[in-house]
Amino acid sequence: MKEQPWYQQGLRFECSQSGKCCGGGPGTIRVNEDEIAALADRLGLSEAEFRPRYTYRLRGGDVSLVETENYDCVFFERKRGCAVYHDRPKQCRAWPFWSSVVFSRETWDDQAAECPGMNSGPLRDAAEILRIANDDGTSGRRSRSASR
Repeated sequence: MKEQPWYQQGLRFECSQSGKCCGGGPGTIRVNEDEIAALADRLGLSEAEFRPRYTYRLRGGDVSLVETENYDCVFFERKRGCAVYHDRPKQCRAWPFWSSVVFSRETWDDQAAECPGMNSGPLRDAAEILRIANDDGTSGRRSRSASR
């Protein structure tokens, strides 16, 4: 019999837009080709203009958004929140159901101590959590051409 995940009864989350997941420490915000196109369009830029200004290539080939000097996402504004919220990358949309966060109750609890939206709001069932965690945008990104 297959062991059930520790979150079998589901987990609660509702984004409070606190921005705690948008900065505070070095990290990566992976973006794929479709996300780059959407973000460039939102900003009224061509992809050729957007890429050198807002992205950099990671070891292994993935692309990340740049961060500010204090490690905030380049699109996070402290008093306003995410400037590209409706076009934010999958990695941002998947928070806090990243595979690395739902891996264990301890990891979830550690992250919940910093994120006011965790353990509040609507209950997400285990199947939805697993679906998101398996495609959380944090690694192994597929490009627009690879996804067709």
